[in-house]
Amino acid sequence: MTDDLDVERASLLDHLGDQRDHVLGILEGLDDAQLRQAMLPSGWSLAGMVQHLAYDVERYWFRCKIGGESLDFIGGTDGQQDNWTLDDGVDPQGVLAAYRDEIERSNAVIASTPLDQAPVQRDPWWGEWDVPDLRFVLLHVITETACHAGHLDAARELIDGRQWLTLE
Repeated sequence: MTDDLDVERASLLDHLGDQRDHVLGILEGLDDAQLRQAMLPSGWSLAGMVQHLAYDVERYWFRCKIGGESLDFIGGTDGQQDNWTLDDGVDPQGVLAAYRDEIERSNAVIASTPLDQAPVQRDPWWGEWDVPDLRFVLLHVITETACHAGHLDAARELIDGRQWLTLE
């Protein structure tokens, strides 16, 4: 049974890794101004999207909810920080580095946690949403990362015509 769980964990991590690579890969070659550029009327930028993925997705789900670390990094009104918007003093390259760092930290939590372990912390905003275990969280994060990789694809194409499917 342990071998089956190891195969399942490896498969889930491979799929998540593909989406993380997609996020970082579609941004290669962009300068800071392009990474900061607002892409839609809502105001998010490519670096802002990656900042959201680093803190609201990777850190929140793996380090905090599964690993039990503090949510003190979340600020703003009612504990909600606007990670979609890049503050003026934030270096876009630093955001990409922070995302890579959060990926490494998340992977450490994933590697040391049973797939059937329930979240250590729940949030009131979850309501009746059933978040049963790490397995569910991995599938949720794969889905969210893939969705945002698609957003980044469209934004990149608007910037310079580059398309992820034609990078190979």
